[in-house]
Amino acid sequence: MQAVDTLVTGAMLVTMDAQRRVIRDGAVAMAQGRIVAVGPSAEVAGMVAPREVIDARGFVATPGFVNAHVHLTETLIRNFLPEALPFDEGLNQWVIPLYQGHTPQEQAIAARLAVLTMLKTGTTTFLEAGTLIAFEAVAQALEGTGIRGRIGRWCMDRAFAPGEDQAALTQAALDAFGADLAAWPDDGRLLAAWPLLVGHMTNTAELWQAATAIAREKNLRICAHMAPAAGDPEWYLANTGKRPVEWLADLGVLGDHLALVHMVHVDEREVALLAQSGTHVVHCPEASLKGGYQATTRGLFPEMAAAGVNIAIGTDGGDRHDLMPSARLMAGLWKDARGDTALFPAESALEMLTVNGARAMGLEGQVGTLAVGARADLVLHDTRRPEWMPLHNPVQQLVWSADGRGVHSVWVDGRRVVDAGRCTTIDEEQLLAQAQDAAQALVSRSGLPLRMAWPIL
Repeated sequence: MQAVDTLVTGAMLVTMDAQRRVIRDGAVAMAQGRIVAVGPSAEVAGMVAPREVIDARGFVATPGFVNAHVHLTETLIRNFLPEALPFDEGLNQWVIPLYQGHTPQEQAIAARLAVLTMLKTGTTTFLEAGTLIAFEAVAQALEGTGIRGRIGRWCMDRAFAPGEDQAALTQAALDAFGADLAAWPDDGRLLAAWPLLVGHMTNTAELWQAATAIAREKNLRICAHMAPAAGDPEWYLANTGKRPVEWLADLGVLGDHLALVHMVHVDEREVALLAQSGTHVVHCPEASLKGGYQATTRGLFPEMAAAGVNIAIGTDGGDRHDLMPSARLMAGLWKDARGDTALFPAESALEMLTVNGARAMGLEGQVGTLAVGARADLVLHDTRRPEWMPLHNPVQQLVWSADGRGVHSVWVDGRRVVDAGRCTTIDEEQLLAQAQDAAQALVSRSGLPLRMAWPIL
């Protein structure tokens, strides 16, 4: 009998293991932050001596979800931006000024609010978008929350304004990478820094190649925004004569270490380069819909999947950081757009939330699966809710009917961070009050108007 910390027994397990087993009456045993046994409850119970037993009858258990692209510090401006903004105007006249207007304390509050939402809706691992300005303040604020994440500093080094010193901008970015990676090394800790890039057209060839060399040397990863709208390919064609992915390929920076985010306005040649190089793609369907990116009319995501490109899902800035509705959108949008109900079945959508996200982050076999040796990240979904009954096919139920409101309990590395729907690592009431006050102060200082079609009396 192996001594274990926690035995969760009696749940319906959606394991996402190599065989994609679904076990009707299953158990998961956790010890020292890892899963040490998975299988039928009676079988596992005979193998372990647990310190704590959780009766999970009436629950569906999944691995923790992987949010492969999230802006942690946009939560305070949620639904403040007008909807009908062109992409460039929204980014340059609203999003970036509001980002820069945050104090370090406000960024820390915003990031904790994003993490609270993720934990309470089943996300246990995230890849931040590389847009933290007060990097150290955010890192320290997240350290005790119990979530696993990879974060990066806002990094744009291309000199657009006349007179800017291009070499100095690139060197400053490299110096920042060095400081952050030294302070928050990816050495097994939950929260670590990576050399992330803002992307689009904001990073020079020199920085792309230097960041790639760092990632390859230290076994780290890079993500970068690219081609959500037509502006990116238009800029690259005008300034380099090549489309974005072709330019990156010529630099030698494509590969398994890289995840490109959005990737709506790409062509077939770029899809082939992604597939040949093993570069990952992260789609953010909710952001695409709200931003009018034309994903279903211009995007080649079915072609990417057919070519073998690994596709993961993120919430982006997001009006919510609940990944489950994003899986539903991924499963449904291309069925409608292409008139083909076989595209992106529920099983594929759930893989995007788990094993595909883990693969994009270089954590394949470590997270996103309930398997022996994986990190002990586990989510219990309460089926005693209207959206969960009746229950026939748990995979379809997770994608088409359920959402994060049904998450009851969450473990990260064997630590219970959500219990009966309440976060155990964050004072929720205090944080929510802080977030409202901070958001009001931020938008007041910005001078930007609250544009509402209907008046508030």
